[in-house]
Amino acid sequence: MEGNNVSNLVYTAVWRAAIQTVSLSLFRFRSVTSRLWVLGQMGAARLSFQRIPEARFWKLCGSGTGEGFTPVTNTQVWAILAVWDDEETAKAQIESASVFKRWRRKANESWTVYLAPSSVRGHWSGQTPFEAAPESAAEGHQGPLAALTRATIKPSTAAQFWRRVPDISTVIGSDPNVMFKIGIGEVPLLHQVTFSIWPDAVTMASFARDANGPHAKAIQAVRDGSWFREELYARFAVTGTSGTWGGADPLAQPERSVA
Repeated sequence: MEGNNVSNLVYTAVWRAAIQTVSLSLFRFRSVTSRLWVLGQMGAARLSFQRIPEARFWKLCGSGTGEGFTPVTNTQVWAILAVWDDEETAKAQIESASVFKRWRRKANESWTVYLAPSSVRGHWSGQTPFEAAPESAAEGHQGPLAALTRATIKPSTAAQFWRRVPDISTVIGSDPNVMFKIGIGEVPLLHQVTFSIWPDAVTMASFARDANGPHAKAIQAVRDGSWFREELYARFAVTGTSGTWGGADPLAQPERSVA
């Protein structure tokens, strides 16, 4: 048994070193002055990322209120999503890069989740930003999984989309299996990302594949109505976290967590 544990540790270390890592960093700004400051960072932080060549892809995002998947902006919570060559690089840059240090200093709290892509379909800003790990590598992961969907909504169909989203939000929020969820976006109403973490593949698939559920019905409505100009669907293995959210690491808590 001890030999198997050692083998698993070696396997995990090699796997993480060999595959792309995506980081999602969340920051909470409670005061009015800090919220005004982070609004200014939507421009200033772009200049900082231009000086971080290790960041292969990055996005600065706001968030929604409530369960997160709403058109109403939550001015307290902001996010940085970035793509790195490996987990070691991701952790080193998030610890030392000036943009991350600056945001942490201003924020009341911050939390980062590290992700290894396992499947990717679609585009984001005309790119395929995530590279899925080989299937043989991903099979060895044991632990939480994350799902991310991103879409550019056609202005002509935005009203239809936002009428549908609250149904999905309610079900995600009430699902006893979801460990964490948030809705973020680059442009309010039109560029939207939904992100959720689940304990395993079975619970994630059960929610997504329920033919009678709002998620499946919304996907069908998207296909029938051609709501999106661009879309991306990705799944990840959660490989680590740092910081706190709501005073604790959401993945270490039995309760469901919202932004």
